[in-house]
Amino acid sequence: MSPVAANPALPPDLVDRLITSADEWTAADLADHAELTPSQAHALATRAGSVIPALIKRGLLPLDAADPATRPDAALLLLADGAGLPAWPGVLAADPTRREALAACPGLPPDVQELLADDQDIRVVAELALWAGPELATRLSAHPHAEVRSAVAANVSAPPEVLAALVTGDTLPPPLGCLVCDREATPYVHAPECPRLDCDLRPGASCDGTHESTTEELRLRAIANPSTPPAVLLRFAVDPSTLIRLRLAERPDLPQETYEQLAAGPEPGVRGALAANPGIDDALIRRLAEDPDPLVRRDLAAHPRIPPSVLDDLSRTTRIGATLLPRIAAASTSEIEELAASANPVMRMLVAARRDLPPAVRDALAADSDAKVVKAVAGHPGLSDAQLRAVVSRHGAMVAAAVATNPDASPTLLEELTRHRPPVRKVLREVARHPGATAAALLTCLDDPKARALAATHPNLPREAMETLLAAGE
Repeated sequence: MSPVAANPALPPDLVDRLITSADEWTAADLADHAELTPSQAHALATRAGSVIPALIKRGLLPLDAADPATRPDAALLLLADGAGLPAWPGVLAADPTRREALAACPGLPPDVQELLADDQDIRVVAELALWAGPELATRLSAHPHAEVRSAVAANVSAPPEVLAALVTGDTLPPPLGCLVCDREATPYVHAPECPRLDCDLRPGASCDGTHESTTEELRLRAIANPSTPPAVLLRFAVDPSTLIRLRLAERPDLPQETYEQLAAGPEPGVRGALAANPGIDDALIRRLAEDPDPLVRRDLAAHPRIPPSVLDDLSRTTRIGATLLPRIAAASTSEIEELAASANPVMRMLVAARRDLPPAVRDALAADSDAKVVKAVAGHPGLSDAQLRAVVSRHGAMVAAAVATNPDASPTLLEELTRHRPPVRKVLREVARHPGATAAALLTCLDDPKARALAATHPNLPREAMETLLAAGE
């Protein structure tokens, strides 16, 4: 893999040179090269068939370059994107090694869908069930194999009444098999650290004749499926499975009573899922703000409706980090002005993460005495070169990398940042990806291994440096 291959300024002769030795990753980068010619595209496709779909989409190769008889994997990738020719699914359906991948493709002809629905390989039928339309999903929900029913439970196109029936099992005959009892005598529990190299059962899969692990997976999938009616899921609020309750806690459309039941549980993971759930009410938000587990409180900080006063209290006891929280992103101008004047530096830092601040607020935060506030605002567009230099002068290495992310940082300032003393490795990485980086700055970035990979893709990198990297096998 050569990062130079992703450089948009790569000269044509270096493109030719890379094609002759391209691996799959290098070929993928070259396939995106804006100046790639049809002859180069043909040579690249001969070298790496995996890039054929990308080259076809760009119009550099004809559609028949992905002939399913000779390039089945390329044809499958195009079909998965809704492209390809009408005859392709029929050709691929005749290949048992590719029917499972074919089953995931949209818009399959009815005759091919029927063929896949009757496949002897349950994994093919299950894959089809994941993506089938309402009518076929309804039919497959009564399939005798539990794996197929579990796949239907994840299908958002399945009718709500079908999903409800899968959850309750009231109107469906019991399944007759699962992937576990298909191959093992029951009762059987698959060891998480199974030593058999030819075993593809999921870790912990089990069956005692009731296909219990597949049944639990069906319920997990149904709970996560937004098409499943909430009313049939309420019973799981007291389910003994933590995974079931965790998934339920993520649903945004349940009654508050159900959320309160879940919040009373002992598992921090379940309470953390609730804390991030936009469906919980203000009373539960305030209750979770006092949760003893710091991870639950941190999850609550990302709640889109958390009151600023609660967030303020939370920030004094919980490590949140300089990230743009949904509630801050949605704050009004008056709220932003109030929060930016907070005595709590964490609240000022959270506000500083916004990139659409009023100029007066932005400038005040850039002049803040707290380095973490300044670091958060240093990448904000609109800050002048003089302001950015003042920021570095006051806070040095603590903010240098953040300044290097600023889209308005001048080329001269970027060069100076690469020479900062003491050196800041992250500065080199940020400069290496900055559109305004000069050739001189990029050459300095080559001294750092991580920055070198980024600089290799920069259009301002001198040709001589590209050749040096290629000669070094980079």
